[in-house]
Amino acid sequence: MWAVCALVVLCVPADVRALNCSVVKDAYRALGFSPDDVPAEQTSGEDLHVCAPLETCCNSQMEESFSHRSSRDFQKLMDDASEELRDTFMSGHKRFDDFFLELLESTERSLNEMFVRTYGKPYLQNAEVFQSLFSELRRFYTGGNVNLEEMLKDFWTRLLERMFQLLNSQFQITDEYLECIGKYTEQLRPFGDVPKKLKSQVTRAFIAARTFVQGLVVGRDIANRVTQVNMSSSCVSGFTKMLYCSYCQGLFTLKPCRNYCLNVMKGCFANQADLNSEWSKYIDALLLLTERLEGPFNIESVMEPIDVKISEAIMNMQENSMQLSYQVFQGCGQPEPAGMTRSARGVHDSFSGRFKPYEELPTVASGAPLHRLVSEMKEKLKRFRLFWLSLPLVFCQDEQISVDGETEDQQCWNGHHSGRYTAEVQKDGLAHQASNPEVSVDVSRPDSLIRQQILALRIMSNKLKNAYDGHDINFQDSNEESSGSGSGSGCMESCVTDSDSSITHTPVPKAETTDEAAAVADSASALEIYTLTLMLTLSLTCR
Repeated sequence: MWAVCALVVLCVPADVRALNCSVVKDAYRALGFSPDDVPAEQTSGEDLHVCAPLETCCNSQMEESFSHRSSRDFQKLMDDASEELRDTFMSGHKRFDDFFLELLESTERSLNEMFVRTYGKPYLQNAEVFQSLFSELRRFYTGGNVNLEEMLKDFWTRLLERMFQLLNSQFQITDEYLECIGKYTEQLRPFGDVPKKLKSQVTRAFIAARTFVQGLVVGRDIANRVTQVNMSSSCVSGFTKMLYCSYCQGLFTLKPCRNYCLNVMKGCFANQADLNSEWSKYIDALLLLTERLEGPFNIESVMEPIDVKISEAIMNMQENSMQLSYQVFQGCGQPEPAGMTRSARGVHDSFSGRFKPYEELPTVASGAPLHRLVSEMKEKLKRFRLFWLSLPLVFCQDEQISVDGETEDQQCWNGHHSGRYTAEVQKDGLAHQASNPEVSVDVSRPDSLIRQQILALRIMSNKLKNAYDGHDINFQDSNEESSGSGSGSGCMESCVTDSDSSITHTPVPKAETTDEAAAVADSASALEIYTLTLMLTLSLTCR
């Protein structure tokens, strides 16, 4: 008789022990909830949906309060985990954008001061030619529909027309005559090699600068959007059970087991993990372009001496003005004389200024402003290459969330009672969550928001790679998935420093993360792809 009783006592699980609900009431109050919600005595828990229906000190009202608290906790944890990421892209974008715009402004100011000092009145009378050059450069950088090569060609043509008129002011130079001169520009090469060299340098530098800042805009917007997590009901339940169901058993001092936490978070972040493949390629493309910003496409080393280079071109034309005029007269005929005027008599004296020969500047020295910006940004970008994949571990490493590790005899909350967590930890990504024991995930339905970000990243990565080669992507037909804005053909007036929500809110045609996602993505039409590309281009607007 005694042996049987002893056996019965030994077989009673620890969790069926009588619960002290007054202790639970105190802990519940400490969370900021009303202690009146806590039952005076343990109940069967039949009305619970999240916490295990065991003998419990919780009821459905408490469970609902825990669920709301869990959603807020989750977003707070996400905000904390992503704060540095979001700040890096937000502040980085502003710093680079401010730098490039200030560089343009200071370069224009320097040219104006130098040309006023050197050329005086003739420059002031034709200053709009140079003002237009900088205005168009600024418009291209800020996303305007500007073809850089055509714009630069037009600048040199207008400068040739003005210079020819000044150097031949004794003649009547009509618009028709200027049009004839323009036909011989390439043959005459009035400005020497300067236009050819500047075209290559300016075009590549501005494409690199603009595309890099656009890339930071895309990263900033994706970081802001994806970190605002819309938790699924299954994720809310799993997270609530992990953090708060232990209160129902009076085990609120126990932290969740580490592997238990990992399974919950891998289920909650299944779709975010699938973003990481395109994200890492995008980060690599940004890092690749930084090499150009520091090296051959350095906009600082191109723009700072541009006043001297343009002046060299002007001097070259002035020194060869007689031969140039003779060649023009041969091709276009000699214009009618205008008679001697005060302007004609003084023009050559006005162009007597000279600059010392300009030596090609090396790549910007270490410590220069752009070099410092790029160096700092590179180090930060490298840290975020695997950001989305690392979220479960980042969450579970928080000392307030789970235990530091698990040993054979360690006691932790495993979702049911105090003990070890024995389930296998799932791999990352949507496709691997079919058997997740903690969070129910529909692996056949990839998250539409994440798929939208994947396409936005793919398009931006392609733009960054083209910028690395010195090319800007022009709009092609709708069959080209990765087409984007081009040098003056795609970015519609405002394109660099701000973004519309449409940038990452159009369906992605192909998801590279799972077979199921790919099957869904393959159904996207060519029109859908074109629409997203157009919306991405339009959305990169200036702030």
